[in-house]
Amino acid sequence: MLIRAGYDLSFGADTATPMIAMLNLHPSRLADLRTPHKVVADRPVALEEYSDSFGNVCTRVMVPAGGVTLSCDFIIEDCGEPDGQAPAAGQLSPAELPPEVLGYLLGSRYCDTDRLSDLAWYLFGGVEPGRQRVMAIVDYVHDRLRYGYEHARPTRTAWEANDERVGVCRDFAHLAVALCRCMNIPARYCSGYLGDIGIPPVDVAMDFHAWFEVYLDGAWHSFDARHRVPRIGRILMACGRDAADTALTTAFGPVRLTRFEVHTDEVTDAALRREPMRYAA
Repeated sequence: MLIRAGYDLSFGADTATPMIAMLNLHPSRLADLRTPHKVVADRPVALEEYSDSFGNVCTRVMVPAGGVTLSCDFIIEDCGEPDGQAPAAGQLSPAELPPEVLGYLLGSRYCDTDRLSDLAWYLFGGVEPGRQRVMAIVDYVHDRLRYGYEHARPTRTAWEANDERVGVCRDFAHLAVALCRCMNIPARYCSGYLGDIGIPPVDVAMDFHAWFEVYLDGAWHSFDARHRVPRIGRILMACGRDAADTALTTAFGPVRLTRFEVHTDEVTDAALRREPMRYAA
């Protein structure tokens, strides 16, 4: 299947302000592109790309006085199958994990494992290690938190989400990641696109989404505590220890988000011929 995705994000600033944007496609999905993935600006500003320590592609930009709009529009091919969640995948002990994965067992800015460890072992210590334990954590987080945009708070940690019992998708992901790490399951936070493909249409504005991946039997597998069920058309942009490593934008001064539009839709070749891509290579 083909998915057309992208965004138009406008930023206001009174003076020139440096900013880092993590709005690129993750390198693991580049081979699936059917059109170029290109971040463009509506003003003549330099866009410098680099890779961070997690392998994400970042863009440095100087937001000029008066602001700038960053846009992207691309086609990507997807298998069209729901998330594969390895029903027989087992859990490796920390002694068996490769060195590059060990960091995803540790606490981080929003995943305060030290405060959740006793609870995690009480709730999940008796569950079969591996995918069954991960699904028990997914079920707990899905049932524990009440979702709503009105509950968004950028400083909320996993422990606070569990205590307050509310949150948005990032809070669901943070709590699940933290609980997995408490149970010695490497887990990382993911951000990207997830449209309403394969489900009844959702009558809300499209947004980016947060989910998480766990390392089982030598591979990373996607799970989503917000939706709980496997979904179709997940497009990864960035991954890291938590949202601090994958922030969509980080401005080094006062910058205002004045427009936010995201699109993710299944398309056909015929539809693309009727409506060509907006941004040429």
